[in-house]
Amino acid sequence: MNLPNILLDKLKSANRILFFTGAGISAESGVDTFRGKGGLWNKMKPEELASFDGFMRNPNLVWEWYQYRRKVVRNTTPNPGHRAIAEFEKYFDTIDVITQNVDNLHRRAGSKNILELHGNIERNYCMECGKYYGVEEFLNSEEVPKCPECGGMIRPDVVWFGENLPDGIYETAVQRAQFSDVCFVVGTSAVVYPAAYIPTRAKEAGSFVVEINLEGTDISGSLDLSFQGKSGEILPEILAAVKEIREN
Repeated sequence: MNLPNILLDKLKSANRILFFTGAGISAESGVDTFRGKGGLWNKMKPEELASFDGFMRNPNLVWEWYQYRRKVVRNTTPNPGHRAIAEFEKYFDTIDVITQNVDNLHRRAGSKNILELHGNIERNYCMECGKYYGVEEFLNSEEVPKCPECGGMIRPDVVWFGENLPDGIYETAVQRAQFSDVCFVVGTSAVVYPAAYIPTRAKEAGSFVVEINLEGTDISGSLDLSFQGKSGEILPEILAAVKEIREN
């Protein structure tokens, strides 16, 4: 793929790179298969499995679903797109990753500066005392565990439908977007708000915004560049160009 000269020029002079990622990059690792055709979870409505009310109505069912999702995530690995993002850190002063995904694949790939807008499926916390727990501590629990400290119910550390984002995380994400020199929008249709405002905020602040997605989106026409294809193929190509630019 011949990369546009304008992108190469921007990358040559850039200091701060932002990656804003969504479900598309994780789909290339197979994370989107947990609700495959004919699966049990296809019979359930999202609000029954990913909402506070659904959890309180049937906590063991929701816990079982998240345990299944965790199993899927543990059996996947970061793909070349995740690994390319992590390797960008070798060539720029600051690399920020803002992700809508909860699968922890960016961290497993080696990225360091990560803002997880919707939480992390490999963490849990007590609804009573707020104590956090790693996934390993309740790995084999088939029913909702109780907090060893206070006896409260343990829930996944993810943002459910109808819940607010963690305090301050969106404001921090917008700030990082506004300070970026180049912003890559990877694997997201940018329709889930408020997260979807981030590329717009970056663009308004003067960042050069590049979309990488399997198909065009509602925001494609308003960005500086839009590549259609797999992020696991396109990002390594951009990284290769970065290596040549920054090492010479």
